[in-house]
Parts: sequence; C-alpha cells; structure tokens
Amino acid sequence: MSLSVFDLFKIGVGPSSSHTVGPMVAAHRFASGLEGAGRLAGVRRVQVDLYGSLALTGKGHATDTAVLLGLAGWRPTAVDPDAVPAFLATVRGDRRVALAGTHPVPFDEPADLLFHTTEFLPGHPNGVRFRAFDDAGRAVADETYYSVGGGFVVRDGEPEGAGAAAAAEPHPFRTADELLAIGDRTGLSIPEIVAANELATRTRDELNAGVDAIWAVMEGCIARGCRTEGTLPGGLGVKRRAPGLHRGLEKRGAADPLGLMDWVSLFALAVNEENAAGGKVVTAPTNGAAGVIPAVIEYARRFVPGVGPEQVRAFLLTAAAIGMLFKRNASLSAAEMGCQGEIGVACSMAAAGLAAVMGGTNAQIENAAEIGMEHNLGLTCDPVGGLVQVPCIERNAMGAVKAINAARLAVLHGDGLHRVSLDRVIETMRQTGVDMNSRYKETSLGGLALNVINC
Repeated sequence: MSLSVFDLFKIGVGPSSSHTVGPMVAAHRFASGLEGAGRLAGVRRVQVDLYGSLALTGKGHATDTAVLLGLAGWRPTAVDPDAVPAFLATVRGDRRVALAGTHPVPFDEPADLLFHTTEFLPGHPNGVRFRAFDDAGRAVADETYYSVGGGFVVRDGEPEGAGAAAAAEPHPFRTADELLAIGDRTGLSIPEIVAANELATRTRDELNAGVDAIWAVMEGCIARGCRTEGTLPGGLGVKRRAPGLHRGLEKRGAADPLGLMDWVSLFALAVNEENAAGGKVVTAPTNGAAGVIPAVIEYARRFVPGVGPEQVRAFLLTAAAIGMLFKRNASLSAAEMGCQGEIGVACSMAAAGLAAVMGGTNAQIENAAEIGMEHNLGLTCDPVGGLVQVPCIERNAMGAVKAINAARLAVLHGDGLHRVSLDRVIETMRQTGVDMNSRYKETSLGGLALNVINC
C-alpha cells in the first residue's frame, strides 16, 4: 500500500473522519461516477443505506449531512462549514438533491437515507450502500463502500488503494524494523527517509508548501477554538471550555509549575471543540483524535527552544511515518480497534514527532512511538449520544500530555534500547481490537455511552 504524508494528514471538516469525511468521499465518488459513466441524466431517485457503526452513531457524527454534501458534489477539503446549514435547509425544504451538483432528483430523507442499526456488512463495521434508479424504478447503479478510518474509503470488491499510482519510493518500508534498518544503512533520519519518499512524486518546494499548509490549518483551528464561545451542537449541552481556559492562562502567567500542562490541554481542547462543532480540521490521523498532534506541535513551538518551521516539518514527516505503520499493519478505525486506533495512534505519532524535534535518534523516536501506544492499549470508543464530545474532547488533552511524557522518557531518559518494539505493540493493538467487544467500538452501546445516558 503506497501512502503519503498527505494521506495521513487530510484537510476536512468535523466531527469524524470515518463517519463524516469518509461517507462524504464515498457519496462524491458515487455521484461523480454516475456523471463520468454518462448515466447521471437517467437517474430519477437515489437511496442510501447506512450499516453498522455508521448507522448506530451516524446521527451524532453528522453522517447524514456528509452523505447529502457528497451526493451534491462537495468534497471535504472544499467544504465551508458556514455554508452547510443553508445547504441542508434547501435540500430538506425542497426534498431534492442535485447529484454531482448538476442533476436534481427527489430525495425524501426518511425514505431515502436509511439507518440499519442492527445490520453489519461483512467488509467493515462502517458500510454504506448507494443505489440509483431510473424512471421505471430499475437500479442503474448499486455500489457499496466502506469507510475504513482516517477518511480512507474502499469500494466493495476493490483492494485498498486501488486506482492509486504506485510511487517509485527509494526507501519503501512496512514495519518499524525496516524503517530503522533503512536509517542504519543510509544514515538518514526518519523525517529524511519520509521526505525522500515524498520527493519521488513532488518537488521539495511542493512538499514544504503542502506540509506548511497542513500546519496552517491546525494552527488556525487552535486559534478559532480559543476564541469561539458557546455550546456544542447535538443536545448534550457541552460548553466550549477553551476560550475561558485561554483567558485564565493568559492572566495566570508562569507561576504555576504545571502551567505547561494546562497550555497543552488548552490546545487540544480548542481543536476538538472545533471538530465537534463541524469546523475545519486536519485528520491527524482521524478527526476524533485531531487535537493531539497540533497540541504537541504548539507546545514545542512555544516551549521547546529552537523550534521553527523546519522543525514543524520534521515533526509532521516523522509522525506520518508512524501513522503509516499503524495504517499498514493494523487500522485507524475506532469501529475496528476502539479508541486505541484513534487517540492511541495519534499519541504514538505525536510522541515520535516530538522526539525528532528534541534531537532524538531514530531508535529513540521509535521508542517514543512505542511508549505512546503501549499505554493506550485497550482504550475503548464509547461516545455518549453518538457524539464526538464525551469523552473524546478531553481524551485528546490526555493523549497530548501522554505523548510529551513518552517523548521525554525516550529522548531525555533513554538510549533507544527497550524491551518491547513498536512492531510488537502495533500487532498487540491489532489483536486487542479484534478481541474487543463490538459494544466498545464506536457503537454507543456500551461503556460511558450506556451509563451516562442511564444516569
């Protein structure tokens, strides 16, 4: 599977990469496929069926909104969150959706967008089926897609990555051991290895500009979260805390010895409150875990000496390398792995990125990533009310703090030698996810999602 930094870090909208970004991408692919095949003009009705976790938590994750946007030709990278309410009001008021943005057809949401909460498709817990019908009611297209985590989408029957051009990477790797061996053989650091692979398909200026754009969106998300007051949508009544925390920290100064931890929590809360509100975020590697990496980068920029644009690029390239390992050997999907596949992976990625910025060796970077995941193993995904709010927002703050601790243990208090390898931890995460009861894998049928509602 060929992966790029820009596969791991994608600009999109909240609240979920698997339940919002993925279904939007799938719906867009379906509608644009009809257009490309010359069948769009003959379509008179479409029906969408959501299965498994998409059905169980789709309302809270805005899957219905994402499907409508995708059918109408919207892409996650181009969505203006402020324009979505008016779009939805028009579609729902007229009971029509313009497929691919050009071909209006009737769309009665209760009858044409169905949530099958007791049925799981065999390919993945996040399944969605699209069907298009002609005047006579015959199906002219019938396609099933799986949203497999982190905004990645696979059409049923196709291998993941089908249609993507294979990059002529000079340093391909699938495991952490292979990544470390490349570094030993070439003398390259982990961010240099990733950069060399990226430069097989783009120029250095293009790579730098792309990575800088990713950080700009992350930084902007922190800023918006720190200034936007209010209550998050969805009915839980969760108040945005980042603005008040930001004001308090500005007033408090440097007297509190644990003040740095509060700043890190602020950065993470700000991002994930924006995500929960449907704002523009970077999937890193998922939306539910979107605050961990930006929080740790902002911590490094403000509180680690000598961190500028070059170091931020190295952080993101290193983090991407670790994310690729999890994507290739396990999963980024909470519907498969529980929250260890989201917050756990983000923590591991952020720990590695910070270790690189702190001057860690490749072995120390790998150690930091291993520590970050080892202490998130078994983390469940049980969002209250199917919303990416409780416990998800605070969990990003905890993941960011844990990543910083992991990097410091590996670089300041370690020499790269450790008993448990990153590869073993990734395989353990995969096995744990397989063994985990489905109630704790983004279904809102167990854990906090059950007990908080009952209280």
